[in-house]
Amino acid sequence: MALWDRLKESASQMQTQLVAKKNDLKSGAFRDASMAMCALVAAADSTVDPAERQRVAQLIATNDVLQNFPADDLRRRFEQNLDKLTADFAFGKVSVLQEIAKAKKKPAEARAVVQIGIVIGGADGDFDKDEQAVVREACYALDLPPHEFDL
Repeated sequence: MALWDRLKESASQMQTQLVAKKNDLKSGAFRDASMAMCALVAAADSTVDPAERQRVAQLIATNDVLQNFPADDLRRRFEQNLDKLTADFAFGKVSVLQEIAKAKKKPAEARAVVQIGIVIGGADGDFDKDEQAVVREACYALDLPPHEFDL
């Protein structure tokens, strides 16, 4: 199986797993960590063009798992995290990873945050090295082994 096909299949499996856990993913920590993860993946290469920002915002608005939260609230949190990352990527990344780490108290939520990062990263069909690297860093922030997610 080609890498492209494996990537699409992996992202699809992650989304299926997330939907199955949707009712368990309603905490504020999960919401905040998920939006931080989305911003981190969007800014993984330390730049975010308007099309990418819009694409990720659209994915957030239409993701079944995130329907537990008001879309405008999610978008605001996503934009705030993205602003931190675009103002100063290195400094912003520290803040965003701290936000992600808040989900580590509940292992199911922590895993779901990583899965959302993989789904967002793979949505364009190319989960590139920069995106994989920031999701791997998020795994460490959440005390999860990256190899559990093939990272």
